[in-house]
Amino acid sequence: MKILLDESLPRKIRYDFGKDHEVWTVRDKDWLGKKNGELLKLMIDDGFELFVTADQNLQYQQRIEKLPVTIAVLKGSDNRLTTLQKLIPLLCHKLKEGNLPNVIEIF
Repeated sequence: MKILLDESLPRKIRYDFGKDHEVWTVRDKDWLGKKNGELLKLMIDDGFELFVTADQNLQYQQRIEKLPVTIAVLKGSDNRLTTLQKLIPLLCHKLKEGNLPNVIEIF
């Protein structure tokens, strides 16, 4: 699965997804500072299937129900690497289950 990590997440979290996924950061793609709508369009055009973010408002700001991607919202007590790393196995389990909704909240 091709995964894009939002700029709100620590970059090192990409290594917690293992080798089964192709993981990029917004910084890797040189998309820093893009507005959510533009970012979603860029990622769809580039073939991403999953957008991982800590932005809990994104799902309410965009009309994502018609998008061909899934947005995973990591809901940790903070955005520190050690906090969010604990959520990645839960997210990966959801990915293995398949049949993903437009939004997955992981906490």
